[in-house]
Amino acid sequence: MKKIISLVSIFLMGLACSKPAPVSPTPVVISPVTPVTPTPTPTPTNQDKDDLDKVQKACFNYFWYGNVDSGLSYERSSNRNLVTTGGTGFGLMGMVAAVSRNYVSRTEAVAKTKKILTFLEKADKFHGVFAHWYNGNSGQVQRFSEKDDGGDLVETSYLMAGLLSVRAYFDQENTDEKDVRDRITKLWEAVEWNWHVKGDLLMWHWSPKYTFEQNAPIRGYNEALITYIMAMSSPKYAISPTIYENSWKNTSSFKNGREYHGYTLNIGPDYGGPLFFTQYSFLGLDPRKMQDNATNYWLNNVSTVLVNRAYCLEKAPKTNLYDEGFWGLTASDNSKGYDAHSPTKDLGTVTPTAAMSSFPYTPYYSFQAMKKMMANNKIYDATYGFVDAFTPKEGWYSDQFLAIDQNPIPVMIENYRTGLLWKIFMDIPEVKVGLSKAGMNNVRYKTGFHLAVLESTKKRLDLMKHPDKNAYTIDFYLETNETTSLALTDLDGKIIKTIIDNKATAAGEQTAEFTADKGEYKLRLTTGMSMTEMKVGLN
Repeated sequence: MKKIISLVSIFLMGLACSKPAPVSPTPVVISPVTPVTPTPTPTPTNQDKDDLDKVQKACFNYFWYGNVDSGLSYERSSNRNLVTTGGTGFGLMGMVAAVSRNYVSRTEAVAKTKKILTFLEKADKFHGVFAHWYNGNSGQVQRFSEKDDGGDLVETSYLMAGLLSVRAYFDQENTDEKDVRDRITKLWEAVEWNWHVKGDLLMWHWSPKYTFEQNAPIRGYNEALITYIMAMSSPKYAISPTIYENSWKNTSSFKNGREYHGYTLNIGPDYGGPLFFTQYSFLGLDPRKMQDNATNYWLNNVSTVLVNRAYCLEKAPKTNLYDEGFWGLTASDNSKGYDAHSPTKDLGTVTPTAAMSSFPYTPYYSFQAMKKMMANNKIYDATYGFVDAFTPKEGWYSDQFLAIDQNPIPVMIENYRTGLLWKIFMDIPEVKVGLSKAGMNNVRYKTGFHLAVLESTKKRLDLMKHPDKNAYTIDFYLETNETTSLALTDLDGKIIKTIIDNKATAAGEQTAEFTADKGEYKLRLTTGMSMTEMKVGLN
């Protein structure tokens, strides 16, 4: 009997993601705009790099051309007055990536941030906690469900993660950037995270009228890990780590330990749940540096994406018409409304953000999906990126764009390309406090390729040239300082290329770059008296 997803995970189908109403049959109503065009650079590009730039820019446009009055992101493209806090937090992180790539200027981004801050300062708040939805013109809360007309702690955590990332990025000592930093800090420090504690549980919602009647404790494992990290990071209203242990981790729906398609999931629901579990919390949190007594979060996230993809290709009904280019199950619209799609709730709907926001975990497979989806003009729009979802077996294509699906894509592509948002967020002093309280200070890998390939599978690792480096890249880890050799061999063990030649290498995470012809190979890592091999396919 398959494990039932936790109460909060069920809630996400209607409460954590987007408006659970039927998809509007009317066309997209966002007015045409001139898409953001990056500042030309002299660096030569290849097609993969060009495609990544196109996708990042187009998806970023959805946030950039948001609600005129507030600056916040539309919840969905068919309603220009309804804005979302969580989706705006994702968009703010994407804006940092956009500035770094000269899609927009630093001055323009600061002005956009100040507009958003002015709206947030005046908007309805509940002990410093923001609502899920607002009227973008008035700043009045828009009820999400019958008893959810107040503060939403999960959405507030997404918003605050975005604001703190912007605060860290805009570090220049001029009047405008200092003003942005000061105003963000004031909003951040005013959030009373501990107001949402009820007994030994952290509650998702509170409202002046219904208090905790919505009755949605934030329990794992789902998309709300970042909520606990932020709640423990607060300098004034932090929750106790005991609440984190009892409310989040001490649940039957947190632990897993089972194998699916050759990949083991230490935590999370059967088959890993919808893929936004691996995305929303990890736009800023770097899973490569997160390990506790339950799991290594990088390996668990990679496993979750690979399980999701393997299900689509190997187990899902053939009539769903999934393939290497059409895969990825997560929360989105479908032809009949809105749902949290997953391998255990498969309605035949592919959501592009599932594969696109998985770029750091499965770049080769995400590239496969990106290329096929971009080639279909019913799926890819050059101005705003991918439509929210499509159902191949029905020939149905959404005419909508949703903030929570659109805005994570530029962030996760940037984390694949440079790790920018991971670097910024993990270096925020308050976040370091929260991670420490969560027991995630010390990452412990074994010497080998464990940042790139899973211990529990014998499948090969597919590699694609990193488009920004025009070379293949491979991560490996050393437990101690070692004299290291890394070689590319044929399948019989004959050395084709020496990548690292008997070099003194420091302990910790390392990345090697190399070029080679396409084909089937092995990578051989030799350190001291030990040797590790891994089969790779170069594409």
